[in-house]
Amino acid sequence: MNPLFQRNRRATLAASAAAMGWLALGAGTAWAQNAWPHRSIRLVVPYPAGGNADSTARLLAAQLSERLQQQVIVDNRPGGGGTIGAGLVAKAPADGYTLLLDATAFTVNPSLFPKLAYEPAKDFAPISQVTRVPMLLVVPTASPLRSVADLIRSARAAPGKLSYASAGNGGAQHLAGELFKQGAKLSMTHIPYRGGAPALTDLVGGQVDLMFSATSASGPFVKSGKLRALAITSAARVPEWPHLPTVAESGVPGFEVNEWNGLFAPAGTPKAVLDLLETETRAALRTAELQRRLSELGVQPVGSSSQAFARFVESESSRWAGVIKASGIRID
Repeated sequence: MNPLFQRNRRATLAASAAAMGWLALGAGTAWAQNAWPHRSIRLVVPYPAGGNADSTARLLAAQLSERLQQQVIVDNRPGGGGTIGAGLVAKAPADGYTLLLDATAFTVNPSLFPKLAYEPAKDFAPISQVTRVPMLLVVPTASPLRSVADLIRSARAAPGKLSYASAGNGGAQHLAGELFKQGAKLSMTHIPYRGGAPALTDLVGGQVDLMFSATSASGPFVKSGKLRALAITSAARVPEWPHLPTVAESGVPGFEVNEWNGLFAPAGTPKAVLDLLETETRAALRTAELQRRLSELGVQPVGSSSQAFARFVESESSRWAGVIKASGIRID
């Protein structure tokens, strides 16, 4: 073969290899630049700062910031019982940079607000249930009621006389009370308050007879002797309250109510992004640090799969729709 031809051929191959290398490098750089996430992520909490949802969101955001190597910023957008913040996320670009950490109200609001600006089943992609918070059935320490059986006997003896407090119409405490009434076939009077704190204050003072309240809120009152817990609303007894029976084993079979928080993205978010969010959220909830911090708040980490969470949301939505229809609950 002609030596000059060989040299030209080698030069051409070398140039081609170099060009391919630069193309590969360019493609890799472009992929790295476009890989999610390459900027900060907004985590919308549709409730005020300081509550369970907000505290949970901030703990989770700190963990996800480390794991995703991008800052996850909590954005509180309270109002409308959680509908304002949820509506904002429903209309956000489906790119993974706007997420929602919602609560029990997510599955309740469609039955309370028939004209929502969004459709939860169509406008959101469930990622993972983050936490679960059992409730305590509590009474004042001076109350003569010592058990769920006492409560049921008293309510049946004088229908409508016993009163139960809640943080407001349509909230988790109200719904738990309605579910209890329906399950035990009782008549009690609902007293709605503007928030859980004033409701618990009046319960301690004996202005109302009982309340269903999250362990994170009512637990300290029970431990300090200001309230008495009759039962817990979880399906089984919990290690934090080992001697406290469940409502279900105390005379209302099948009764179970837990407040919860879960992570959602706008529908249409790329599957690769959803999968990564699910993986990192579940991994974060398995860390000893996050479990310890959540335990201090009185909540239980869950970290379910997206499929399990979707089934849970569908089941909760159906259940609360039935309770609301049967009780005729309305938002004032």
